[in-house]
Amino acid sequence: MKKLFNEHYVDAFRGLSHEVWILALVSLINRAGTMVIPFLSKYLKENLQFSYGEVGWIMFFFGIGSFAGAWLGGRLSDKIGYYKVMVGSLLASGFLFIALQYLDSFWGLCIGIFILMTIADAFRPAMFVSLGAYSKPENRTRSLTLIRLALNLGFVIGPSLAGLLIVSQGYNMLFWIDGISCIMAILIFIKTVPERKSEKQSRAEASLLNTKAQVFKDGVYWQFLAVCFLVGMVFFQIFTTLPIYHSEQFGLTEFHTGLLFFLNGALIVVFEMPLIHWLEKKAYGELKLIRFSTFLLFLSFAALLFDGWAGMLVISMVLITFSEMLGFPYTNAFAMQRSKKGNEGRYMALYTMAFGLSNTVSPKLGLDVVEVFGYQTNFILLCGLSLLAVLLTNSLIKKL
Repeated sequence: MKKLFNEHYVDAFRGLSHEVWILALVSLINRAGTMVIPFLSKYLKENLQFSYGEVGWIMFFFGIGSFAGAWLGGRLSDKIGYYKVMVGSLLASGFLFIALQYLDSFWGLCIGIFILMTIADAFRPAMFVSLGAYSKPENRTRSLTLIRLALNLGFVIGPSLAGLLIVSQGYNMLFWIDGISCIMAILIFIKTVPERKSEKQSRAEASLLNTKAQVFKDGVYWQFLAVCFLVGMVFFQIFTTLPIYHSEQFGLTEFHTGLLFFLNGALIVVFEMPLIHWLEKKAYGELKLIRFSTFLLFLSFAALLFDGWAGMLVISMVLITFSEMLGFPYTNAFAMQRSKKGNEGRYMALYTMAFGLSNTVSPKLGLDVVEVFGYQTNFILLCGLSLLAVLLTNSLIKKL
């Protein structure tokens, strides 16, 4: 048993750099503190009394900010370096999270959330680029998986604790925790992780390349981005329509929804690193694993069509979780491998922007469909988008 544990779990964590471990710690602190995001649509609907349509528009600005932040983070990473972008993004977003609680008008929240997400999501492409500097090529998928493990461990702690805090203290405390955790996380990062000097050299080399043209001529990468967009369109509804669905269809409280998110994070914490380590040995190929993950995503929302039993929420979350475990590490790995030298920032920005765009369209589309046609029609639509992602991924496999 001990040998089996070492082979499948302990070995999965070996060989990763000190800087990657610090990035994981920073990610853990930041995500554990980011408590309000899973409940944002519920907060807007039930506490601030906005309509479905108004919540959809506010979440639309959430997505637009995420999209703009991804573009900004990628551009700035290539120009001034990932390190400065990461520090500036987390520090500024910490203060903005605290300020967000004082906004209660429709347009105030639209503009405030847009500014917050533009700054906060500039962090992501910069962090992806940093993995290229702080990890060896053969360890990059596992390095990313460790970051995701930390994020999801934070997701285990954050929403479940948030559900208790909302019931006992209300939402305001969450904004303070979100802001302070961002500031704490980046102070730890500055203290313990230096900027790699080699990055300056790579930026000098990048200036000699026609990097923009390389990105926009890569047809395979653009089809891959379409897959990422479709996956995001489906996946992000677990943060928007599903928490409201839990309440309206089954009468679940924020605490119960928090427990479902706890299940998601706990499964990832326990299974993702050894699963990725095992799959690396099997060498199945990124695109085949992405195709399987999109099929699991289809099954997860197909399960919700059987809405007479609350247990389907658990089955759906388990399917979503395993889809997430396969989809996100390997879409990121494919994007990093496809990027050209000195052009990593733009490639990773487009990758992040694909999810940012889906995060823009998904909540508005989902909430509008729910308001007019109901939840079942929305779930059928999401199943269709998932199957389209399966077909596009299959097409990529044949091309390559």
